[in-house]
Amino acid sequence: MDETTIAKQENELLQLVTFGIGEEEYGIDILEVQEIIRIMDITKIPNSPPHVEGVITLRGKVIPVIGLRCRFNMESRPHDSQTRIIVVDIRGIIIGFLVDGVSEVLRIQSNTVEPPPPVASGVESEYIKGVGKLDDRLLILLDLDKLIPTEELTQH
Repeated sequence: MDETTIAKQENELLQLVTFGIGEEEYGIDILEVQEIIRIMDITKIPNSPPHVEGVITLRGKVIPVIGLRCRFNMESRPHDSQTRIIVVDIRGIIIGFLVDGVSEVLRIQSNTVEPPPPVASGVESEYIKGVGKLDDRLLILLDLDKLIPTEELTQH
């Protein structure tokens, strides 16, 4: 690679959907997000993993909903007016992520993102793509491919 290609990659803009779970702020690539919807009735599925909240019907399609609080081993809390389901496409499979609230769509420079620290507290570091440094806060960037393993996707 030449120097201009490297410089261009370092200054690449990342467009992220940011959301909160507990006190932390997370981000995922906007290209992976199909839509963000308000909480609706979630039908429980017997014998599903604890982090699978159940399924919803969205425009005639049945979509599994993953509770990120449970996935990250955080204490559950009641849903409120801020609770949202972020509908994403992971390798061609549509899944909903239950989050405490969606913050904003944000653009950050890729050179402000650092690799995850070797020992990440809270969220298992295998799910973390990087940590974005904003003016007054840190943004944990999630790797959806690692968050939902392929074998789990094919079971639905």
